[in-house]
Amino acid sequence: MLKKNERSGHAQDASSGLTKREKFVELAENRTRNAIKAIRTIAKLGNKNAYDYTEADVKKIASALNKEVDALRARMTATGGKEVVDFEL
Repeated sequence: MLKKNERSGHAQDASSGLTKREKFVELAENRTRNAIKAIRTIAKLGNKNAYDYTEADVKKIASALNKEVDALRARMTATGGKEVVDFEL
């Protein structure tokens, strides 16, 4: 059940005690941190001493990540977006 928080004016979830805004901020920060960590883990594949890859591989990975960032923008704006996870080298 949602009720309006008198201080912020935002709707508050009675079960968690958080407003919708506070819940969004908490989830967005955690998920963004996790996404950044995942990207940094992918970047570790850039070690030429440990891995063999081509410039085409790098372009495919970067393109897939950019495509998902574009989908994120679209979904969070009025243009909508879809949830598809499809990637192959």
